[in-house]
Amino acid sequence: MMLTVKELSGWLKIKPSTLYLWATEGKIPCRRIHSLIRFEQEAIQRWLESFPDPHPHPLPKLTKSSVPADLKALIAAAKRESYTLPHGETKPISSLIEKEDVDGAI
Repeated sequence: MMLTVKELSGWLKIKPSTLYLWATEGKIPCRRIHSLIRFEQEAIQRWLESFPDPHPHPLPKLTKSSVPADLKALIAAAKRESYTLPHGETKPISSLIEKEDVDGAI
């Protein structure tokens, strides 16, 4: 069965422009019929199977207990630095009328 660029891009979930580029560069098996590009489903299936499995083993789940202590300390220091006022900065004073008593302004 022959597939069009649109059909194969939907199957592989990639842009048609990527398929045109790959076909031009010879990176994907295709047939040129005059100005048309077609793909044999069996050839594409073999091409896909030729790639190694990107995740041969399941990825370990990252939990709080598996994070190294020095990384935890680094994250805590970054949070303290990000969420505290810089040195020398004062508490903002309200500019609202009759709010001086709340702010302590005179």
